[in-house]
Amino acid sequence: MESLNRYIPYAHMIATVFGLIELGLTCYLVSPWWRAPGIYAFMLFSSVWTLLVLIYIALFPPYFPKTFQRTIALALEWITMIFWFAGSIALAVYFGSPSCGADTFCGCVEAATAFGFLLWVTFLFIVIVDTMATLKGRARGQRAKPVVGV
Repeated sequence: MESLNRYIPYAHMIATVFGLIELGLTCYLVSPWWRAPGIYAFMLFSSVWTLLVLIYIALFPPYFPKTFQRTIALALEWITMIFWFAGSIALAVYFGSPSCGADTFCGCVEAATAFGFLLWVTFLFIVIVDTMATLKGRARGQRAKPVVGV
């Protein structure tokens, strides 16, 4: 599992790019001239949430090391993964699989659904690797040698 840890920064970069794309798509879907259902707003929230979580994970360890908590970061990654899974499934079920043709709104919904699933897979990878690393670190901590001669 240690060999997969080197791919985590790349996964964070991919999640950032996909999050920005999803933000643009969902901003278009929620724009005032369309009557947007709640799932579009939830996907917009998930995009903003993702970018805030990625900022916390990227900037807090080097610049604010005393305020960064690995367990909190892991919990935020789990929540983000669940948001993307739930939102993408709900959007796919709500919109279905129509034949869009030249309809840009329809194509935008399909693209938002696809990028939502790509973000879910990206965060699934991040969560699995970070959870295994955290559990492995805790197991090492439990095997600490006792102090002898006190």
